[in-house]
Amino acid sequence: MADIIKLLPDSVANQIAAGEVVQRPSSVVKELVENALDAGATQIDVLIMDAGRTSIQIIDDGKGMSETDARMSFERHATSKIRKAEDLFNLHTMGFRGEALASIAAVSQVELKTRRADDELGTQIVISGGMLEHQEPTNCAEGSNFCVRNLFFNIPARRKFLKSNQVEMNNILQEFERIVLVHPEVGFSLYSNESEMYRLPVSTFRQRITALFGKKINQQLLPVEVETSLVKIKGYVGLPEAAKKKGAHQFFFVNGRYMRHPYFHKAVTEAYERLVPQGEQVPYFLEFEVEPENIDVNIHPTKTEIKFENEQAIWQIIAAAVKESLGKFNAAPSIDFDQEGNVDIVPLMGGDAISVPTVDFDPNYNPFDAMSKPASAPSFGSSPSNRKSVPDWEPLYNGFEKGETVDLNFDEPQMDAQLFSQEEQTFRSAMNEEDEPDAVASVPNETKSEAASADYLQIQGQYIITPTSGGIMIIDQHRASARIIFDHLMSQFETHKSATQKLIFPEMLRVSASEAVVLESIIEDIEILGFEINNLGGGSFSIAGIPADMEGLDAAGMIQELIHTALEKSKDVKEEVREQLAVKLANRAAIPVGQFLTPYEMHELVSTLFVSTMPNLTPDGKRVLVIKKCSEIEKMF
Repeated sequence: MADIIKLLPDSVANQIAAGEVVQRPSSVVKELVENALDAGATQIDVLIMDAGRTSIQIIDDGKGMSETDARMSFERHATSKIRKAEDLFNLHTMGFRGEALASIAAVSQVELKTRRADDELGTQIVISGGMLEHQEPTNCAEGSNFCVRNLFFNIPARRKFLKSNQVEMNNILQEFERIVLVHPEVGFSLYSNESEMYRLPVSTFRQRITALFGKKINQQLLPVEVETSLVKIKGYVGLPEAAKKKGAHQFFFVNGRYMRHPYFHKAVTEAYERLVPQGEQVPYFLEFEVEPENIDVNIHPTKTEIKFENEQAIWQIIAAAVKESLGKFNAAPSIDFDQEGNVDIVPLMGGDAISVPTVDFDPNYNPFDAMSKPASAPSFGSSPSNRKSVPDWEPLYNGFEKGETVDLNFDEPQMDAQLFSQEEQTFRSAMNEEDEPDAVASVPNETKSEAASADYLQIQGQYIITPTSGGIMIIDQHRASARIIFDHLMSQFETHKSATQKLIFPEMLRVSASEAVVLESIIEDIEILGFEINNLGGGSFSIAGIPADMEGLDAAGMIQELIHTALEKSKDVKEEVREQLAVKLANRAAIPVGQFLTPYEMHELVSTLFVSTMPNLTPDGKRVLVIKKCSEIEKMF
């Protein structure tokens, strides 16, 4: 039998290896920009066409390469940073494996122009699909100029699975932000389809944060700095009021490299315990400096997951440093008795008489006795003569043992028994003893409107209670309102008709470049909902109109949430994005918990709810109503 194990050709092996390093256009940007930083560049320009599908160009003013080095850089495992295994534990550079350029060249068409400062001429190299096409001297600027065209041209299956331009461009911007944040000493620019998105001059760390995420965040940052024998930490954390449910900017860097670290993230969030609402997160930008031998960056192909030798001790240092910053800058709640505006205590003058305060009260006064009168009325309340007489509670207990119904006659309108008989007819089809709570969804439409004519009781500004034939129905008013608004918005999507209410003073919205890309991609759907948004350029938008009948809506905050919902979904299916937009807007615009409703408003809410095809569940799957049967109520007593 013939041997079956063969060595793969280099071209195939490189394509397979490229799958680990080059997953999408953003991977190319990351690897080439990191190489430029390792080359000592002080200015790096990134030019993107069609979200990286057509071309990705990285230009730097670093030290460049010789003719031999330029050719060797495209070979697998060719690196200037590793000579022996021990060097892996003493790394001070971004790239070190020697796989990036070989992997990129294996799945694209690459042109490199590079020149060192001492050379009169540079070198031009063209490689296509891992094969050298030509190499020749050329006249070019000092540094390196990489142009990567037609990514995955020779692997159609990989190219087909690239996402939309909006998704891929957003991934490029995320990688770009992670790199430029931790290197404020380097100038950067980024162009998309020849349109400038970023121009970042050399600056401080805080200035770079502000340049990327807007001036507003500058007022929300607290400095953090601590130095120990294990680690040196510096950077910024957000004030508690900067917390957001979504879209909080959170970055860890170690020795100039972006990293993900859920364990350290928990250390930061625990420092804000009881300072921010549950489920909300604060921004942070923290840099770690540790000895290279105490970390392992070689555990993940993209080098974003890093293992620390003393993680538990560093966790405690992070938590203590953040808490110290919050306390030092009075970000934690406290009582300061030295602040101005406190009540002044007048000192006693010599000879002033001091008397013990007395309380005048009637020990025989019974608040449940209508004939009882207090000895004197408090000075801050109404007099007894102006108070409504307290009802006699004795009849409540008369006939209790016989199970008789007692009419207390508290001057309140009595529940008409006819209403219960009407309810009996209305809910008969849905409310037999075997029905589950969700069975109310099957009530015919013609009976749902009749059901809404019953009297309602509101509890704590949150729940609406109405009687049924078999017990009581309890409706969550906020969730019911969200269900109604969601159905209305989805119908607007289908008809492309929506009413817009103009704002007298337009709201301003400032977003980062990555958020602007997402907003541009969903702005048509947002406008169908009833918003009117104008792009002012430079990441600034004006909100000139909001959906009708939604006064008081935080339009800017709502759109920020919609942007981050679209970011999280990262879907190309427009219907799914539209549904997420409608869910978010419905939850934001729904009747809030604590808002008291008139009987007519409760009637309208419940009657509209039962017109819905699914009145028992919110659009995100939460229960809207429950039914307590009489048998369940009896067990409570």
